[in-house]
Amino acid sequence: MGTIMDYRPLGQTDLHVSPIGLGCVTFGREIAAVDAFAVMDRAVERGINLFDTAEAYTAGTSEEIVGQWLSDRGNRDHIVLATKVAGAQNREHILASAEDSLRRLQTDRIDLFMVHNWDDETSIEETVAALNTLVQQGKTRWVGCSNYDADQLAQALDQAAKLGAARMEATEPNYNLVVRDIEEALLPLCANRQIGTITYSPLGAGFLTGKYRRGEEVPTGTRFDVIPGHQDIYFKDEFFDIVENLRVKAEEIGRSMVDLALAWAIGQPGVTSVLIGARSTDQIDQAFTAASVGLPEDLRAALSAL
Repeated sequence: MGTIMDYRPLGQTDLHVSPIGLGCVTFGREIAAVDAFAVMDRAVERGINLFDTAEAYTAGTSEEIVGQWLSDRGNRDHIVLATKVAGAQNREHILASAEDSLRRLQTDRIDLFMVHNWDDETSIEETVAALNTLVQQGKTRWVGCSNYDADQLAQALDQAAKLGAARMEATEPNYNLVVRDIEEALLPLCANRQIGTITYSPLGAGFLTGKYRRGEEVPTGTRFDVIPGHQDIYFKDEFFDIVENLRVKAEEIGRSMVDLALAWAIGQPGVTSVLIGARSTDQIDQAFTAASVGLPEDLRAALSAL
């Protein structure tokens, strides 16, 4: 079983990450610890070294499961470990959250500690200064953000430069065949400022698998049933149109919708790593198959035009 060897530099850090990363959001929410262990084992076997979790994932359970696995396998030094602080991004909360994450992850340092969201109530100066404190304390090696738009990231970078503080070296946005707003300003900013881009939801939380049909009931137990908030993002007429066009294209060329959507996301220019939120070892393998088969340029262009 092959591994991916073209590890990529993340921003201006000394970290090199696999082009496919493991999103640990499913751990404790959709799969139990024993299955999560199997998924993590397979990920490492295939060459994945980027593990992404967050305090918000099942109230810290995801971090606990990752921490148990790291302790059990004794391979902390081989993993690029990323986690995130959600909610208020003030100094007190950021510092306390990092301590809690370190405890759950059973480690003395995080490789990439990110703010999970923009906080209108807290000045970006306070947020950046708090993240810098964590770097100075050695609790995280590098810092970044998730779900920031280009303007918010630019503010954070400017503030870090002004304070002489650690800058955000990576951003983590939603990106797939239907959600493509980062192409306009965020990806160009990241290319210009050498910021790593770790994207999530390459299948639109399952929307691009074609299992959800316009006007039909959401199947019980699916991700859109467990987390109805996904429906607000994806259940739009223009997005359903893209899914139908993807279905036609997949049938036409004899590849699955999942395969095409994954191959598109994994091969997009400007993306450092794509997170796969796997519920089984098969889903890890599926991503590698899509990556290895890839997309010829004309097909990539056709999918981009859907």
